[in-house]
Amino acid sequence: MSDIKIDKEHTSSDTLSFTAPSAVNQQKRNFLVAATAGVGALGAAAVAVPFVGSMLPSERAKAAGAPVEVDISKIQPGTVMTAEWRGQPVWIINRTDEMTADLAKHDKDLSDPKSEVPQQPEYCKNTNRSIKPNIAVVVGICTHLGCSPTEKLQAGGDMGENWTGGFFCPCHGSRFDLAGRVFKGSPAPINLVIPPHQYLTETTLLIGVDNKTEV
Repeated sequence: MSDIKIDKEHTSSDTLSFTAPSAVNQQKRNFLVAATAGVGALGAAAVAVPFVGSMLPSERAKAAGAPVEVDISKIQPGTVMTAEWRGQPVWIINRTDEMTADLAKHDKDLSDPKSEVPQQPEYCKNTNRSIKPNIAVVVGICTHLGCSPTEKLQAGGDMGENWTGGFFCPCHGSRFDLAGRVFKGSPAPINLVIPPHQYLTETTLLIGVDNKTEV
């Protein structure tokens, strides 16, 4: 009689109220099945979120050096635009024909005019330090103490009559030409860095991947 529950609230009645043990057990089983299914669904959802997230572009991967695609079609001659690669500014300079011609005229004033120090890929070891003669791609960080130089693209001006265009670091006075080559007497010991890059099309630049083929 241990499985029979007596309803003591009805002591005046001769009727006994009881619940069969099989019904109780079935209710417990139904509850446990439903609870287990709910926990399993939550667990699956928790696993799915990071899995989906892992397929999205990672900011950490970009900072570590993922290639950056840049549209250079709107850079006017004689101007510069700034992109970002590895968390660093990268200058893309559209040099005029006159600017490009001037690069070969002041070698005597430069610390490393032939780019002997490996601050550029081999395919950019030339006077222009570029794949395309008119387009320069330069990391905009001074090689002295890591400051960011200011663009001084136009000849003359507050840089003096002998200035043919380039970049000036106001922190300590380092000067660089339009190919990122450092002038003698500057605190910066070496030329600016040329990052690996290639052209996907005539006007689409990919920074961060080497390619020796000129488009």
